[in-house]
Amino acid sequence: MTEGTTSAVEVEAVEESGEGLVARLEHEGDIAADYLEGLLDIADLDGDIDMDVEGDRALVSIVSEGPDRQLQRLVGQDGEVLEALQELTRLAVHRETGERSRLMLDIAGFRARKRAELAALGARAVEQAKSTGEQVKLRPMTPFERKVVHDAVAAAGLRSESEGEEPQRCVVVLPG
Repeated sequence: MTEGTTSAVEVEAVEESGEGLVARLEHEGDIAADYLEGLLDIADLDGDIDMDVEGDRALVSIVSEGPDRQLQRLVGQDGEVLEALQELTRLAVHRETGERSRLMLDIAGFRARKRAELAALGARAVEQAKSTGEQVKLRPMTPFERKVVHDAVAAAGLRSESEGEEPQRCVVVLPG
């Protein structure tokens, strides 16, 4: 190898380092922001795009300074439209980068509120499992919802697992 050239192994090592990962996720966020700004323009909706990196995924949020009523249309009932927009945004990122994205989209704070509700649900299920000594089976949930509950259960020191087939897959909290 000549001086000034970089091997694929060296590039992969840099990408897997913290700096390379953050730069890649920030790039995903930039692509997603451009895509979502175009969508907001087409829909004639006002909203600002916030980007962040949390762990191993880019977080992109559409927020509004005023009432979030208009943005609620992009959330839909129980977040159904939000889920679809997240998948479309991930596809836009994939088209540009050639790599699968785990980007998380939030609109008008819907996911943040949902995360708090689900963490509380997980905590209640933990208390029930501890007090009864029996497993607690929760209602069917989306993958996002299940992950939040699994994390809450783990933080409380218990184990949980997912059971069933989509779309009826649910979390089961196991007693200590």
